[in-house]
Amino acid sequence: MKLPSPAIVGQAAVRRLPRAGLLLLCLAYVLPGFWGREPWKNADMRSFGYMWELATGQSPWLHPVLATSVPALDGLLPYWLGAAAIYLNELIGLGLAPDAAARIPFVILATLALAASWYGVYGLARYAQAQPVAFAFGGEARPTDYARAVADGGVLALLACLGLAQLAHEATPALAQLAFIALAFCGAAGLHRRRLLAAGGLVLGLSGLALSGAPTLAVLLGLGVTLISWRTTPAGTHVEVTHSVASPGTPGVVTLGLLCTAAAALIASLTDEWVWRVQPLPTEWMHLKGLARLLLWFTWPAWPLAAWTVWRWRAYWRSPHMAFPLLFALVPMAATITTGSAERSLLLALPAFAAFAAFALPTLSRSLAALIDWFTLLFFSACSLVIWVVWLAMQTGFPPQPAANVARLAPGFQPSMSIGATAVALAATAAWIGLVRWRVGRHRAAIWKSLVLPASGASLAWLLLMSLWLPLLDYARSSTALAQGVAKALAPSPFCVAILTENESLIAALRYHAALKLEVMPLPAPQHALTTPTSTCPWLLMDAKPPTDLRPWLFHAEVQSPNKADRVMLYRQAR
Repeated sequence: MKLPSPAIVGQAAVRRLPRAGLLLLCLAYVLPGFWGREPWKNADMRSFGYMWELATGQSPWLHPVLATSVPALDGLLPYWLGAAAIYLNELIGLGLAPDAAARIPFVILATLALAASWYGVYGLARYAQAQPVAFAFGGEARPTDYARAVADGGVLALLACLGLAQLAHEATPALAQLAFIALAFCGAAGLHRRRLLAAGGLVLGLSGLALSGAPTLAVLLGLGVTLISWRTTPAGTHVEVTHSVASPGTPGVVTLGLLCTAAAALIASLTDEWVWRVQPLPTEWMHLKGLARLLLWFTWPAWPLAAWTVWRWRAYWRSPHMAFPLLFALVPMAATITTGSAERSLLLALPAFAAFAAFALPTLSRSLAALIDWFTLLFFSACSLVIWVVWLAMQTGFPPQPAANVARLAPGFQPSMSIGATAVALAATAAWIGLVRWRVGRHRAAIWKSLVLPASGASLAWLLLMSLWLPLLDYARSSTALAQGVAKALAPSPFCVAILTENESLIAALRYHAALKLEVMPLPAPQHALTTPTSTCPWLLMDAKPPTDLRPWLFHAEVQSPNKADRVMLYRQAR
């Protein structure tokens, strides 16, 4: 017996979101943050370091290393893509800085993540169980128009997620994993329709995920897709001619899932990608509290809508349009709990959260939709106002309190004004004001309307940060000045430096910005005291004060970043 759908949607509510508007919104979100800045500390700088070593021939392509001795343990494909872009930039003569060239493939990957999420939600919405209730006298939403409207809502929900902003604009394996898991999600969702294209997406997605440092997730997702496809029989999908064209529950699809799983495992084995990163389950209250807080803000505003979807569509949890998003949400969430990279693991669940949020839209009441609109309006308008006020304080010194806060947090920063960036920020703010006027006006309702303001507000805030605040953020988060300060302190001595640190970002910065020849020294085990390092290099660099006397190494200088957030100590070997 087919259960009634909780979605009651008329044809008037699924009018198409203008393609030009959606594309402009996606571009306004994706492009800012990739250009006009230095590689930032930690993951961004570290990843670029491996790409730079590969592109300049200082590292083998099958085993990327930093400074000839620090191996990469989180994937090969992202580093290959960045290194290839750097190499082609030099070969063709584009004139881009190496770090800017390395980001070009990641712009494409971020775009792929959004596009694959749209087609994934569209494929899920074409299932018969996902379709709205048929009206007695007609007028219900047509299947294609309904699926397109729900998919528009899915992309808007993904853009609105707060956790997507920074991690989706870094040239790191995390962004590659996001793109490939979205592609695998798209392939799994479309297995009942365009089977050949869907199979290609699933194979490429899981293979790319395995090559990007997440082979275990790829294998688990492949097994999950196989299980869901096996449990979904042709009789159980309630396929109708006007809704869908095939069922995923066929021997061919089950075989495809097993082959994809085997392919991901084989790729990981051949490239030596299997790395055990599982940690004991957290039991301390503070750790659990931190994970809960991360889940709440990182997936906002998708998680309340996802929770609503789980409740309203609870009778359909075995249907593919609910089972596939559940699979692609639970596997990354399990990785969030059991691995040390909580944020980057949770990032991979965002396409599934966005899909759940999209299926909440056909079931929302007007009062709940209005609450989302007003909260979003107030929140992002306040954020934008703060960004503008702080920028004005940086330029003019008024208001005095924000100017004093900037001076305290970023000592030595000299603000600069870009006419182009300011014009872009003004245009984006004007567009936000126009969008708000449109949203509060009287016009026909569309089911995606409740997510227009959240997605646009998130895009506006990110664009303002990457235009008005970019010089400040670059000053605070770049390692360029620190690396150049080290090079200046060493001059004119030979640039051979022994370095004792766990900070791979620092190693990459010194290699790229200061062109230092580094000898990376192994750190002592925690149970052993620090012994005096021995090296043929005349210099020793440490990023922490040693607990013991380092003779025959003599203290030479301490080098700090301009904002004094980072510092290193240089020692010279006595002769």
